[in-house]
Amino acid sequence: MSGAARSIVLVVDDSPGTLGLLNDALDEAGYTVLVAQSGRAALEVAARATPDIILMDALMPAMDGFEACRRLKQRPGLASVPIIFMTALTETEHVLKALEAGGVDYVTKPVAPAEVVARVGVHLANARLTLSAHRALDVAGRFLLAIDLAGHVVWSTPQAAALLEPQAGALPAELVAWSLRGGSEAGMQARRRVVLGGRALDIAYVGRVAEDEILLRVSAAATPDAAEEAVHLKERLALTAREAEVLLWLARGKANRDIAAILGLSPRTVNKHLESIYDKLGIDNRASAAALVVRALQDG
Repeated sequence: MSGAARSIVLVVDDSPGTLGLLNDALDEAGYTVLVAQSGRAALEVAARATPDIILMDALMPAMDGFEACRRLKQRPGLASVPIIFMTALTETEHVLKALEAGGVDYVTKPVAPAEVVARVGVHLANARLTLSAHRALDVAGRFLLAIDLAGHVVWSTPQAAALLEPQAGALPAELVAWSLRGGSEAGMQARRRVVLGGRALDIAYVGRVAEDEILLRVSAAATPDAAEEAVHLKERLALTAREAEVLLWLARGKANRDIAAILGLSPRTVNKHLESIYDKLGIDNRASAAALVVRALQDG
């Protein structure tokens, strides 16, 4: 692999002997090797350095490899990273469990280093082809992601993953339910606006690509004229003009002090407006207020 960037392999196993054996074999084959001795440690290592492929021991104390795999796959930046299980359990139910958790392959223990290196090479090549396709979609303006029926991201193009960060786990239940309805309901909106990680995003339904996989397109929500939106909120939510302005800037992620500076008010006055807004709308926190604004503008 001289002259090219070394692919990163994360090896997860609670056995120091297995870690040493695979570290030597993979290093000799030209890979950069990261190691972790538990499922939890694997999550921490992967958060600091994104691996290109993961070798995961199935049975470990505390958090086993199946659970670690599920958690890794819930992170948008790791959803497409192939995971190969290492297990002494070859019964069909255990193999299925590994695949259902998100694994792409498995090798039996005790591991044969040459076989592991060969399988790593094959799955890295497949992953590169998939990543190249995703990047090509990005270049063409395709910010796409696929979710399973529980709302977890199965894969996403790199730029779509950047928009979703720091979203972790499943997408909001309301969005998942809307996606599951697909185009089956007459008059169903083809696009939904949601707030994830404090960022407004437009999600468009593209279609079902498999029985258990739904394709969506994501984009940063365009920011319409603030005055126009404030007028709409005033009429839609029966607020005063000033309350509508305060609520709009709150929904755009501004702190009270920032809202005061934007509108030429004192922070104390902004607080009083928020108290009135919360009372009128029957809400008690900023997140609820932001969600309400998104729905009001979306229904507009």
